Amino acid sequence: MIRDPETINQLVDLIERFVRERLVPAEEQLAEEGKLPDDILAEMKELGLFGLTIPEEFGGLGLTMEEEILVSIALGRTSPAFRSIMGTNNGIGSAAIVFNGTEEQKAKYLPKYATGEWISCFCLTEPDAGSDAASLKTTAVRDGDHYVLNGTKRYITNAKVANTFNVMARTNPDIKGAHGISSFIVESDAPGITLGPIDRKMGQAGSMTCDVIFEDCRVPAENIIGEEGEGFVTAMKVLDRGRLHISGVSVGVAERLIADALDYAIQRKQFGKPIAEQQLIQAMLADSQTETYAAKCMILETARKRDNGENVSTESSACKLFATEMVGRVADRAVQIHGGAGYMSEYAVERFYRDVRLFRLYEGTSQIQQIIIARNMIKGAS
Repeated sequence: MIRDPETINQLVDLIERFVRERLVPAEEQLAEEGKLPDDILAEMKELGLFGLTIPEEFGGLGLTMEEEILVSIALGRTSPAFRSIMGTNNGIGSAAIVFNGTEEQKAKYLPKYATGEWISCFCLTEPDAGSDAASLKTTAVRDGDHYVLNGTKRYITNAKVANTFNVMARTNPDIKGAHGISSFIVESDAPGITLGPIDRKMGQAGSMTCDVIFEDCRVPAENIIGEEGEGFVTAMKVLDRGRLHISGVSVGVAERLIADALDYAIQRKQFGKPIAEQQLIQAMLADSQTETYAAKCMILETARKRDNGENVSTESSACKLFATEMVGRVADRAVQIHGGAGYMSEYAVERFYRDVRLFRLYEGTSQIQQIIIARNMIKGAS
């Protein structure tokens, strides 16, 4: 739901210019150093990019889902690692507090997230709990006015720079499934937290992930989000929105890849003419454009439904499944259009080819999305 078309257009234009003039030229530096340049981080904070989805009363912009998708598409036209640093503040790191936190929790944490003063992150995945998140083993045992957390979280984005962790932990060991899980805000300076080394990944250099180990970590009972046993339900609400966001980013990346491939095809000559005039090259460009357009349409339609209060669990999973698989195909075609040059690191398509592979894995693999869609279909037919 677009609240004010002129305002959102100005915001998107501003972000597109920032992406074009500041982020794209810094992509190679980010990839080589594996760290976001400090000056760019400061500019992101000044532009308010850390508070895009945080409610206005807490210093954010309070974007609707449709507005967020338009912004995510714009941010998708550069290396995903740029978006990653502020993505948790706008999504999985803060959303549980926005959805289900107390007024005291909101007042304490959301303004700091909105300005980028504090970085948040989301701790769900474990060494033995990924797609089967309900089987997580991290425990939280009540001890007076505290909970004591023990367990290991894996592949946690922004953990190295985070000020708070949104941790999923089992508070009721007698309940083995989702209903025994609760959600906690854990500040990074709490005793008993150890961070593992930064993970070495296939792509998305600059997006820092690592293990987070909790050993007898004492957390104030007031830092539980919602009631005991509500954590997994809250996490699923968080992921429902996050899947739409990643879908929008996938569209933005696909648009960037198409633009790069088209430019190369027009400039590159073989057999005495630009390869863009070869019909098989045209077919790859056309297929990429068509699939990207289809993804964009379905994501915006789903975002509007969500803004209208409709249940979009099935549609969100369908968007995430289609858009992330789509961008993988577009990246493959972009490399193919570049030919041997596409395998060389001097061209951005080589880096994007590796970067986008992760989209099909996090916030629910493609196979998990298929299961969600099919189960909802069966449930609806019962």
